[in-house]
Amino acid sequence: MGGGGSYSVKGGGNGGSGNGGATASSLAAKYPVNTLMELKLGPNGDTIRGLVYCTDEISNSIVIKKSLVHTTLSSEITVINAASVVGKKTMDVNKEEGGSGDEEGSSSAQLRELAGVGNLDELNLPLPHVSRKALEERERRAIRLAEESFSHINQRASPEGQKIFDKLLKACNEVVWKGESILVLKEIRVDPPYTAANCSLINNASGGLDEHSLGRVKKIVQAATQS
Repeated sequence: MGGGGSYSVKGGGNGGSGNGGATASSLAAKYPVNTLMELKLGPNGDTIRGLVYCTDEISNSIVIKKSLVHTTLSSEITVINAASVVGKKTMDVNKEEGGSGDEEGSSSAQLRELAGVGNLDELNLPLPHVSRKALEERERRAIRLAEESFSHINQRASPEGQKIFDKLLKACNEVVWKGESILVLKEIRVDPPYTAANCSLINNASGGLDEHSLGRVKKIVQAATQS
């Protein structure tokens, strides 16, 4: 994002953050969300046109959304370093349907297409309330899930061992690594080289549910090694 550059991430979605409480010098005030803008970037004078999706004061970034047509992708998201902006213009959306457009030749229909809305009046609607508490909880959950995912990866295990672990995790949920061995349901161990013959009960007990679980794990391991 630095040095006048920008990058695009293809994808869908709608959103943004409002400019409530924004100061006159803040990015949220300079680049209001849901505003169609044309930004000129240095040093080469590149031009970016689209809808302001959100801004971020910490990274000093502006996120511009451009709706796409005649493609399976719904929009293009461009993240811009605000320091690279050498000129900006708000695109006038107060036009009659079928108007001739501004000096750049943008008609009302073209602006609707750029913003991805059926009616330009939609851009004047108030943004929905965003719960900070809900966002923080969502962030905590995402971090927790990421940490759990990292714990499922064993750098010391072979690719085949990781493949067996992933299959068992999907089928049994309670699966962890212990060294290079896989522990399933706290009662079954799968040792390298991770074949059905390497599956055993941890407590060496026989009969009942333990034997049934062992048989199921062996079948999963055997199917995974043959796939």
